[in-house]
Amino acid sequence: MSETTPSGQPRRPEGTPDPAPQGSNDETAQRQTGPGQPPGGSGGREDTRQMPAYGPPAHHAYGHDSPGGGPAGGPSFGQPYGEPSPNQPPYPPGISGGHPDKPAPRPRRMAAATVVAVAVAAGLVGGGTGTAATYLLTRDQQATPTATALDEVPRSQNASNAPPGSVQQVADKLLPSVVSIAVASSQGATGGSGIVLSADGLILTNNHVAAPAEQGGEMSVTFSNGRSAKAEVVGLDPTTDLAVIRASGVTDLTPAKLGSSSALSVGQNVVAIGSPLGLSGTVTSGIVSALDRPVRAGDSASSNTVIDAIQTDAAINPGNSGGALVNMGGQVVGINSVIATVGGSMGGQSGSIGVGFAIPIDQARPIAKELIDKGRAEHAQLGVTVSPATSENGTTEGAAIRSITPGGAAADAKLRDGDVITKLGDRRIADADALIAAVRSHRPGEKVTLTFVRDGRTQTASATLGSDGGRAPQQAPEQEQDDEGGLPFPLPR
Repeated sequence: MSETTPSGQPRRPEGTPDPAPQGSNDETAQRQTGPGQPPGGSGGREDTRQMPAYGPPAHHAYGHDSPGGGPAGGPSFGQPYGEPSPNQPPYPPGISGGHPDKPAPRPRRMAAATVVAVAVAAGLVGGGTGTAATYLLTRDQQATPTATALDEVPRSQNASNAPPGSVQQVADKLLPSVVSIAVASSQGATGGSGIVLSADGLILTNNHVAAPAEQGGEMSVTFSNGRSAKAEVVGLDPTTDLAVIRASGVTDLTPAKLGSSSALSVGQNVVAIGSPLGLSGTVTSGIVSALDRPVRAGDSASSNTVIDAIQTDAAINPGNSGGALVNMGGQVVGINSVIATVGGSMGGQSGSIGVGFAIPIDQARPIAKELIDKGRAEHAQLGVTVSPATSENGTTEGAAIRSITPGGAAADAKLRDGDVITKLGDRRIADADALIAAVRSHRPGEKVTLTFVRDGRTQTASATLGSDGGRAPQQAPEQEQDDEGGLPFPLPR
């Protein structure tokens, strides 16, 4: 509250009111100090402020200017704060005692010490306040957890929203149409893969996968949903290494979509699906590394099985045989059959080295149809026995005719022994295997153009391919070749 200065009395420069007039009593002092203040204090606003906690005790201010440690008539150091001497009015804080009608001199030394003490206290309090504020801010920041990837809700990538043409979408389409095949025989357990052709259980696979079941073994298939069923052989074709089997007691299978291998290009993306090493439903991806690659699918260079293969770097391992090679449209373009190896492991079989081979679906389709309809398949024949043609510098340049079958296609085309065939249609013939593979890529009765070299001159002839009548090959004439004509690495089935 404010206080009115008595008329005629000048006000102190510091704004401190004059001392209380004589005759003031304790009640007047109480009214001037206000509730909660010690007696002797002024009723003005300046007099109600308390000294900071870090400053010296307020009663030390008394007696600075008085010899003997206290003001004349004022309290001594031993006197409690706020208790005036008898018959002495209370003194405002910070003013030395004296006669009530005579203002006391200004306590300069006390004021300087008080300013220093207040400054130190303000610094300490200020520092403490800053530290407290920093703590409060830091505490609030630490209380809020930092957002991390662990707090994010994952967005699932299922087949329904997979990018069109992605490996994921292709796998989703084809996995229900690829099965795992197991055969138990007296020679042990073997296995491979197969492709569903019909809802009632027709399955396309390799001859070398299903053949043990024809020799007394028991065969079963396992579908992508985990169901299993017994299976039996419908037809085998060792010449092309293809077979058709049927699963028993099924009616709801998902047939695969078949594409066209003639539309493939080198570098095109493909996916291989099968059961490598018994791991059913395995998906690998790669590209078409080469086309029209002549490959012997047997265990030695003398094998009668030569396929006109698609080469891929999609990982293919033992157990992938009979599985699907698929384009990015989800169509089967090849039957995985052979891998190249550079050494033995895992019981004598090596894994993928990035060189695998598949039978083109355009060649497998007519063979599979014949196996289903008749249990056997026919193959085109030229009617010749051939071997690699070696030039003077030791390189192979075509397939040299050793002998001609009377009445065969070559005989009708007027070819002779010693002729070197270098092309069949537009396809270059590098050696004997290349000629066998090129002939078998056609069907019996088709006409082809042969380019050959006779007595140093290049000539052409037209030939209508014959048929082997669906007989199992013993040693077909055009399949004979020297050992050096094979690939420089083993090709296990």
